[in-house]
Amino acid sequence: MRVPPTGDSPRRSTRSGPSRRTLLAAAAAAAAVPATGLAVSQATAAPPRSADRPLADPDLGPNVIFFDPSTPDIQGRLDQIFRRQESAQFGTGRYALLFKPGTYNGLNAQLGFYTSVLGLGLSPDDTHINGDVTVDAGWFDGNATQNFWRSAENLSLSPVSGTNRFAVSQAAPFRRMHVRGNLNLAPSGYGWASGGYIADSRVDGTVQPYSQQQWYTRDSSIGGWLNAVWNMVFSGVEGAPGQSFPDPPYTTLDTTPISREKPFLYLDGAEYRVFLPALRRNARGTTWGGGPQGESLPLSDFHVVKEGATAASINAALREGKHLLLTPGIYHVDAPIVIDRADTVVLGIGYPTIIPDGGVRAMTVADVDGVRLAGFLLDAGPENSDVLLEVGPEGSSAGHEGNPTTLQDVFIRIGGAGPGKATTCMVINSRHVLVDHTWVWRADHGDGVGWETNRCDYGVVVNGDDVLITGLFVEHFNKYDVRWNGERGRTVFFQNEKAYDAPNQAAIQNGDLRGYAAYKVADDVGEHEGWGMGSYCYYNVDPTIVQEHGFATPTGPGIRFHHIMVVSLGGQGQYAHVVNDHGGPTSGTDTIPAKVVAYP
Repeated sequence: MRVPPTGDSPRRSTRSGPSRRTLLAAAAAAAAVPATGLAVSQATAAPPRSADRPLADPDLGPNVIFFDPSTPDIQGRLDQIFRRQESAQFGTGRYALLFKPGTYNGLNAQLGFYTSVLGLGLSPDDTHINGDVTVDAGWFDGNATQNFWRSAENLSLSPVSGTNRFAVSQAAPFRRMHVRGNLNLAPSGYGWASGGYIADSRVDGTVQPYSQQQWYTRDSSIGGWLNAVWNMVFSGVEGAPGQSFPDPPYTTLDTTPISREKPFLYLDGAEYRVFLPALRRNARGTTWGGGPQGESLPLSDFHVVKEGATAASINAALREGKHLLLTPGIYHVDAPIVIDRADTVVLGIGYPTIIPDGGVRAMTVADVDGVRLAGFLLDAGPENSDVLLEVGPEGSSAGHEGNPTTLQDVFIRIGGAGPGKATTCMVINSRHVLVDHTWVWRADHGDGVGWETNRCDYGVVVNGDDVLITGLFVEHFNKYDVRWNGERGRTVFFQNEKAYDAPNQAAIQNGDLRGYAAYKVADDVGEHEGWGMGSYCYYNVDPTIVQEHGFATPTGPGIRFHHIMVVSLGGQGQYAHVVNDHGGPTSGTDTIPAKVVAYP
């Protein structure tokens, strides 16, 4: 059932410079979609440790905090960290809160910036909280559009009120979670929220987006879905609403073409291990209901990276054949981290942040099978890097269909925490790469922000063939946000905003075209497909700017776009068309999408 938005007008915040985005206001409440009666998973919990057999926790640095059900004053410790992180949007604190298998009563884990809460069971049901994992927006006057960089993973919850609140925007995944109740994605007061991501999760009740602009849910099970505002996308979701774009704007794929869940740390008896979920094709539903499929590595196979580590020490561990566990912290590197061995795992917990110094690249990956990158943030340094993350060197051509490189919850930022520059954030040269949830962001607020101050021309450039991206969030780049040059590329869900701070029409002129498309498929590409894609403009420096289109693509029998749209936020700039010269234009001061159901 669609819940129409109210007629409240957009407003602007005065915090930290211009507001993150202008949104439709809160959606009116309505009856929930009837639940489908999904059964609760009965996975067996790992046995709790006995009091006479203490477990030695590994040293993962001072900001990895372990809890078990006997830990005293868990709530007090959670509250202390939340007070520190609640409004620290560009602060230096990083935290991973690790809950050992067992049952915890009466907790409310409120998540601030750069905070991850993670269960340590093999199944989410191994670690159960009779309570909540909460994200709200009190710190920002009820506006959730800047609730970035936090995560909840591998837990089950019985919310106190029957509904857990997780009001987030970008870079805030909800993975391997079991909510024994409802899940509310809006802040209290139903203020603005600008989209997020769920994967490999079960919600027994109803997911309630309310004022969320857009959302992507993958390979999960839900009891129902309440409403849609602009763009709700589902792939492989049991209980998802039927496809109905444009009204209501649901894009529903029965399965996800290819998926592989994020690696995770877990406790196997007295031993810490990392589980590597198996690759799935045409996936649907969670991986863990009948026991996860994949392989397990001992923590001893990993080099534990803690603050103070250098590029030299990290690369030395990689050359010795170690995987990497990046612990919470900020890491300056004076040379790229080089991943050149097949099947290497780089797993971050608690939003470890890598900053390249002196204009070097942050990380490079060889053209090899099965590399897994997950759970970290790359933050541009003040000297321009040509590329921050390169997956495969230029000219890569080897096939990796049976064991692709995967990127999950890998986020990239240009500016905001201080001046940062790059020419391109992420370049994918290898074939068959799977990117699952990324937010690549040129900052529109914070420190070191300006058209030339945090210059970055391109967000994501895909040169490799047969690349699939599920959950692609890319925003505010000076030229193309996404440029796709490889064949047979596919994107399931795309969320974009054009750069707010373009000074005038001339600054974004692209030859004869007014502006660079948010998503550009190269003119010589013969096969490409996308589902559930949106681009928004808010040219608040010069509201007279006209953007020719959100999407640019060649046409032909191998090119297919499904359910795409453009929006002018509050009439600050306009789109002339949705895709090429088709669809649109956006309309004056109305924040109403121009939509195209299918192209060509």
